[in-house]
Parts: sequence; structure tokens; C-alpha cells
Amino acid sequence: MPAKDHLTLKQQRKLQEALKREKNGEIRERILILLLLNDGKTQQEIAKFIGCSKNKVSYWCAHGDPDKLESLKDERMRGNHQKATEKYLEILLETIEKEPEELGYEFGRWSAQRLATYLEERTGIKLSGSQVRRILSKKKYVYLWAKYSLESKRNPQKREAFKEKIEEYLKIEQKSPERLQVWFWDGAFKVAN
Repeated sequence: MPAKDHLTLKQQRKLQEALKREKNGEIRERILILLLLNDGKTQQEIAKFIGCSKNKVSYWCAHGDPDKLESLKDERMRGNHQKATEKYLEILLETIEKEPEELGYEFGRWSAQRLATYLEERTGIKLSGSQVRRILSKKKYVYLWAKYSLESKRNPQKREAFKEKIEEYLKIEQKSPERLQVWFWDGAFKVAN
């Protein structure tokens, strides 16, 4: 049974004001849940109206305190979700400046997952590779994986003959496009007649 008019006039005004000025959409939704409950709506009706689960409505009806708007924030909004300590960040930034071989590893490059594994061994804090990547991104680090050059494996004569062949195809295509089309895919090409 809905608790119609369970809020005092002062609580209603406080929630209505907060609803107008709150920037966070999740908090506005929680405020709206409390106001709709006060209007006599059932939790099922509120869930349908807002477009969320009944469990969510039930949770905030029980845990949302109209006198204490801070109660409408969950732990993630309070900033307690950050596992990475200052010491963790310090070790991370020191580690990426070193080559993995310096630390006894056989691989030649750090990946975000390898960094996460290494740092878990050092600090005991377990983060995923994507979390480590986000931390590095916030610290203005960019991860580039170098590509190996195949220049040494090229045959210069065959390459020159290939270039000449393409030039001829392109000339034919320009003179009579209805006769020949040249398509390029990732460094390769196909001639369509």
C-alpha cells in the first residue's frame, strides 16, 4: 500500500528544489521515486512510470531519506570505489618507464593486462587491464603498439613491376571507367572487368 502524504510539506519542498537543481540523473530519479511514493503511487506504478525495475524503486523507497539528500548517493558516487591508492599509481608510473626485461620478464612490451598482473603481485590490489588502461589515459599516457616493418622481406624487382602494373590499370580506368574498375583493400587491389 502506498504511503500517501507521508512527507511533511518541508520535506516535499526540499525534494522538489533538489529535483530542479540536481545535475546527476540518477539522483533526480531517486528524488522522483520519493515524491511519487508520497503522491500515493505504488512501487509497481513508479517503476513503470520511470522505466526502471521494481527492485530499484523498493530499494530507494526504503533507503532514501528525504531529510538527508546525501542518502540518495551510492558508494560509487561518494568516491569510495577507487581501489588504486597513491602508492599503486606511483608504482604503476615507475613500472611503465621500465622495460619488462629489466624486471625479469621474457616479453618485450607491457600490455595493460600484464601491468595489472605485475602490480597485483607488488601491491595486492587487483585491477583489470581495462582499469589500468583508464588510469594511464587519465594520466595522459597513450599506449601505442609498434608495428614491425616488413621492408627487409620485400623483393625490390617484384615491387617495382607491381607498381608499374597498377599504374597501367589506373590509366586504363581513367580513360574508360566503364571498361575497368580498380578497387583497393588494405594494401591489396582487385581489378573488376
